[in-house]
Amino acid sequence: MRSKGSADESICGTWRSTTILSVRSGDEVAVGGDGQVTLNETVVKSSAVKIRRLHQDNVIVGFAGSAGDAFALLDRFSNKLETYQGNLLRSAHELAKEWRTDRALRPLQSLLVAVDGKYSLLITGNGEVIEPDDGVIGIGSGGAVATAAARALLRNTELGPTEIVRKSLELAAEICVYTNSQIRIETLP
Repeated sequence: MRSKGSADESICGTWRSTTILSVRSGDEVAVGGDGQVTLNETVVKSSAVKIRRLHQDNVIVGFAGSAGDAFALLDRFSNKLETYQGNLLRSAHELAKEWRTDRALRPLQSLLVAVDGKYSLLITGNGEVIEPDDGVIGIGSGGAVATAAARALLRNTELGPTEIVRKSLELAAEICVYTNSQIRIETLP
């Protein structure tokens, strides 16, 4: 067992690869993420891509947490989408169930946001699949800030989801040191 503060810990450290925000309004949904990856207090990458399109580009998935863990989950989720012919809700429940019960998956440290033309879902390793009431989901270090900004903009402006995601992530980048302003956004009509 390593002692706290050991050389191995400072090399391995705490990786942060965050912030993801999804906003659904009307017939449009947008998912955006910043590009920063941080190890302890050091930015090691500023242009990471944390959003992927799956199942014939009809599903957008964003991840926060361990990137390696997220990629392992994305592969499994992609397979679930193929197995269930793009049924996002069924695929999300099957992934969450497997994530919670499989010994190899259980320790994975990541959160997923998955959207399609109908659903916006948060998928966790505790077996939870959550659909927000207002169509806004924020995860990662700056997720709470981005969520608050998005909800305020959604309720008090005529901006569409893409603009709301951009402005909210820009605000999160101003406040959260683990979030930068190199933002990538994907949308579904």
